[in-house]
Amino acid sequence: MFTGFPEETVQFLLDLRFHNDTAWFNEHRDRYLRDVQAPFYAFIEDAVPLMQRIDPLMEIRPYKLLSRIRRDTRFSKDKSPYRDHHWIWFKRGGEDRWKSLGFWFEFGPQRLSWGLGSWDENRPLMDRFRREFAANPSRYAGIIRGCGLAERHLHFTGDVFKRMDVPAGIPEDLQPWYRCRALSVIQTRPDLRETATRTVLAHVLADYEAMAPIYQMLRGMQDALEAEDPENAASEKRNKDEW
Repeated sequence: MFTGFPEETVQFLLDLRFHNDTAWFNEHRDRYLRDVQAPFYAFIEDAVPLMQRIDPLMEIRPYKLLSRIRRDTRFSKDKSPYRDHHWIWFKRGGEDRWKSLGFWFEFGPQRLSWGLGSWDENRPLMDRFRREFAANPSRYAGIIRGCGLAERHLHFTGDVFKRMDVPAGIPEDLQPWYRCRALSVIQTRPDLRETATRTVLAHVLADYEAMAPIYQMLRGMQDALEAEDPENAASEKRNKDEW
């Protein structure tokens, strides 16, 4: 059971930031497994029942959902081998990460965020969203507004096409959703003090549940795209990447 991220979690990540080398990490691997990986795994396991209610095809294996602590430095100017934080990405099993939809949670020293969105730009999905939104603005505005995002301090974020024309009927406050390159909703008032207790899990899961209708709306559109082009969808699943 998840009981919070103990002080030892933060201390290990701070130590790793200062001693960012393979020899130090290997010497302290037991600390990492006990103080960092274990509480993240407990967080995932306690979240699984809700995630499966939201989407029965959601990946539930912790090692598939938790980011790697070791960074891929091949294409980065920063050659530090380890991260000083972790994130969780709840997505469907076997789905290509770069086009996946999901819920995330990220934690590290002075770092806390969670939300819903797509991992990267997914132009086919966003184009379909625009078509359906324009065809029935009241329906999709109702789904989005029905989630009560502002009351929960959840807000749309992400890059938008600034010069894109917006059809009549799209509410002004939702026009950034129509123009978005990659849709994302983020919690804007996370409280780092919550992370030491189970309260942070309760807060995150309540937000995930509130956002579930938006996930299911987009998930339905993505499923429709894959049904129209099954060969491309199968190819993406065969080429799924690692963290």
